[in-house]
Amino acid sequence: GNCKRDFTYVDDIVEGVVRVMQGAPERKNGEDGLPVPPYAVYNIGNQNPENLLDFVQILQEELIRAGVLPEDYDFEAHKKLVPMQPGDVPVTYADTSALERDFGYKPSTSLREGLRKFAEWYANFYKM
Repeated sequence: GNCKRDFTYVDDIVEGVVRVMQGAPERKNGEDGLPVPPYAVYNIGNQNPENLLDFVQILQEELIRAGVLPEDYDFEAHKKLVPMQPGDVPVTYADTSALERDFGYKPSTSLREGLRKFAEWYANFYKM
């Protein structure tokens, strides 16, 4: 629970993908006269690592607020903390500098706002 992750709201990802799709790299030749493959790689992320336990706490609050879970739901009874797993890293985050430079875009939905929208969508979709 002490690791940090870069959570990115799905609408921010979609916006980034749409922008990148509309701006394909130009075709050009390298110094040797051969074509340079027309591709670019962009990291689309929130660039703001959040503590995993904060994520869980906010998700709990927003699921209760949206009526998905009852106010008296016992989260502690369902929480199971485990040690870092093989391949886990303590902190991850996106470097969006290329996306900002080439498309003027940086995902900006806060963790709480994204989780609130998710909880409201979930409650509406499943008619809670």
